[in-house]
Amino acid sequence: MTRKLRNIGIIAHVDAGKTTLTERILFNTGRIHRVGDVHDGNTETDHHALEKKHGITISSAAVSCEWQGIEITIIDTPGHVDFTIEVERSLRVLDGAVAAFSAVAGVEPQSETVWRQADRFHVPRIAFINKMDQMGADFGRTVAMIGERLGARPLVLQLPLGAEGAFQGVVDLVAMQALVWDGPVPVVSAVPEAMLDEAVMARARLVEALAEDDEAVLEAWAGGGEVEAALLRAAIRRGCVAGRFTPVLCGSAYRNAGVQPLLDAICAYAPAPEDRPAVEGTDPGSGASQTRQPSADAPFSALVSKVVASRYGALAIVRVYSGRIAPGDAVCLSDTGRSERVGRALRVQAGSETEVAEAVAGDVVALVGLKSARAGMTLSDPRHPIVLSGFVVPDPVISVAIEPKARGDQDRFRRALDTLARSDPSLRVSTEAETGRTVVAGMGELHLQICVETLKEDFGVEAVIGAPQVAYRAVASRRAEVDHTLRKQNGGTGLFARVKLAVAPRAGDEAGLLFRDATVGGAVPKDFVPSVERGIAAAMTDGGPYGWPVLGLEATLLDGAFHAKDSSGPAFEMAAREAFRIAFADSEPVLLEPLMRVTVTVPADYLGAVIGDLQRRRGLVAETVAGAAAHEVVAMVPLGELFGYVGALRSMSQGRGSFHMVFERYAPLPKALWDRAG
Repeated sequence: MTRKLRNIGIIAHVDAGKTTLTERILFNTGRIHRVGDVHDGNTETDHHALEKKHGITISSAAVSCEWQGIEITIIDTPGHVDFTIEVERSLRVLDGAVAAFSAVAGVEPQSETVWRQADRFHVPRIAFINKMDQMGADFGRTVAMIGERLGARPLVLQLPLGAEGAFQGVVDLVAMQALVWDGPVPVVSAVPEAMLDEAVMARARLVEALAEDDEAVLEAWAGGGEVEAALLRAAIRRGCVAGRFTPVLCGSAYRNAGVQPLLDAICAYAPAPEDRPAVEGTDPGSGASQTRQPSADAPFSALVSKVVASRYGALAIVRVYSGRIAPGDAVCLSDTGRSERVGRALRVQAGSETEVAEAVAGDVVALVGLKSARAGMTLSDPRHPIVLSGFVVPDPVISVAIEPKARGDQDRFRRALDTLARSDPSLRVSTEAETGRTVVAGMGELHLQICVETLKEDFGVEAVIGAPQVAYRAVASRRAEVDHTLRKQNGGTGLFARVKLAVAPRAGDEAGLLFRDATVGGAVPKDFVPSVERGIAAAMTDGGPYGWPVLGLEATLLDGAFHAKDSSGPAFEMAAREAFRIAFADSEPVLLEPLMRVTVTVPADYLGAVIGDLQRRRGLVAETVAGAAAHEVVAMVPLGELFGYVGALRSMSQGRGSFHMVFERYAPLPKALWDRAG
């Protein structure tokens, strides 16, 4: 396998210029011949009608291009927090990422979120400080924020040549030359005299930082001579691939300045698939650990990143980690054990596809014909099954009741929602048992708005929704016990099960069920104990006050009894459900509400009004940070108090304020407000 492939994601806060940067990359590599604009709705990656309408990236889009003989697959990810699942699953299948930052705003809240996601998957990054031509651009401040806010180790490879309206290009510290853009191709020249001292000092810091990290550079540096550019590039690559530091470049994607050196850096420093560690997984039969080397000769394994609808039917977008796959091959859906046959393999180019004869380790392709595939599933060779770790799907924080406008659309409406939920795991669809209403839950108001608009745009189904409702959770506040017996006899074999159960809060407010079996002497046969656990887990889904899910619980089976003829797994499961409801009601349950970390950026003139309004919304202001052009207010605010905040902030700040929010944690809902959850 050759080192001729790079799988790269573009990650950033909304409006940092990800899509514009992707568009310029495609233009410079000859993939497109006319540059689109986000505001005009004609970019290559924001191809969906709703992305053009809203001017934002909603769904991650993959495109391919070539630079210096290296094929680059780029995934342009959304910057809005409501679509964070798109970033999560993209980073899971990528080898590297370009993190874009606005030189004006610096490290913004969603930048921190996506950086942490990349940390979790150990994805090496290159930083690109964008918008150097805009008013208020500050390269040094942004580099400092990358180190302070993200805990990263920025390695500056370029200095900006001018700033704001005077921005002309960059000084390449590795080659010690200036690159000036007065057209599509930069003019290479000597470092301007006025910047020479600054550049010499910056290069010395670069060499010193690399000498601390790399023995080859240390040896050359200790010798006292000039350290060659080739030696520095090799060291930068080794450190970047290992994740020890983050190379930093700069430019203006909109003016196409700095994009070509960024492409050079992707080819020179970003990891190829074979630079990444062997992918780890488990044997679905034995549970034993397994690994797959990133080689086309290893047994086939791949992870499904997402499933999308297309003219071919459902497309499973997969990252091939090992082996090879071709149309007609059988694959095992390792999570379920089912085998299905691949109909077609396609190379995805944003909104279009091209058939390929084969995909090998390192490729990101779409497979047709896998009817049971879901996002996060593993595909593998049926003779060598493996289950790879997937990605974290965040719990929804907001829900609405939804129904089709026309009664005759009910079947199409349900099928369309099922398709959307299959494509987007963070969108949950359920039916209320009491009312029969369909409820969709998601990550925010925009997420649900896009869901409704997609139903109309893609499926021709108009839907109406109710008022948004917060997704509350419940926890126990104290230990409670119950001794419950299920006894039903209607002739013939009956139902009998006795369970003595204790429920208590989980230590450290952890989520999920922690179940313990403390029975002795076979009071509950071992075959029935898993049924008790299943019954409790099922009851937790709607066992809190007003039917809200229980967030976390410790449950202990203390004792029980069984009947030789009338006891069964279903009987113990039913008894456990009933026992849980009695015990949980006696545990003095507490309702929890989602608490959001809200960051408001607003001019100083409106700071007092914004802080006062946040406090009226039960918000707790954590900090205020003064910036050159605006102040930043960080506060913890209950989600239920933030509906309609966009309009309120616009009114308070005469349209000059903006805000971003992300889920922080659950917090107790005051008892006086419990009627909101009913």
